[in-house]
Amino acid sequence: MSDPMRPRAALRTAVVWEVLQDALERRVEATGRQALDVLDAGGGSGNFAVPLARLGHRVTVVDPSPNALFALERRAAEAEVADRVQGVQGDARGLFDVAERGGYDIVLCHGVLEYVDDPAEGVRNAVAALRPEGVLSLLAAGLGGAVLSRALAGHFTEAQQALADPNGRWGAGDPMPRRFTAGQLTSLVEDAGLRVGAVHGVRVFADLVPGALVDTEPGALDALLKLEAAAAEVAAFHSVATQLHVLGETPGTTGV
Repeated sequence: MSDPMRPRAALRTAVVWEVLQDALERRVEATGRQALDVLDAGGGSGNFAVPLARLGHRVTVVDPSPNALFALERRAAEAEVADRVQGVQGDARGLFDVAERGGYDIVLCHGVLEYVDDPAEGVRNAVAALRPEGVLSLLAAGLGGAVLSRALAGHFTEAQQALADPNGRWGAGDPMPRRFTAGQLTSLVEDAGLRVGAVHGVRVFADLVPGALVDTEPGALDALLKLEAAAAEVAAFHSVATQLHVLGETPGTTGV
């Protein structure tokens, strides 16, 4: 799935794409259907939806922003997958006003829980959208990555405040409303009735390595991508990742 992404963007998304590709392939094999139904809650302008549609899957994107949905429509048209991408305006709380309950093989909930009033409700709604033996892809901001970033920038008081704050915020100027630990995310998934299939750290090193080094040093990008992939599955690195990715499976799911 690396072809839809620019090289620098790949540093931020490669781990998630790898996990999603594996989940999709296994669900295709298990269901016998080449085209799966995917719900991308909070999918914005289609960073995941359009590449998924290019693989032949049908994707419904729910997002509260009309501008993002307009960009999605344009991007889908340019990629010649407009017939497989549907954008509808809505949010996680009122998900079933615009999406089908129990109608999707895979649900993406990426960058949503940070902004909703009730993360537990958001996860429950995402799970309720799954078909039996469906898969949830959950991506959210990690607490440890923010603490490490503030400390390395010399903002030690802000780093300590993020550690102590219930929402993982380093101060009033923090643009992120909420961050999570791996334990918090896995608990949300399990409490919603899923079992945790995998947990990955995302952007463990990518946000810390100077961009100039990656752009100018021969082979640095490929080497960093490989390092990110290797570290993603190591639990010790989950506590310092900028984002955390959890794959949730409905009880009885086979092939994932």
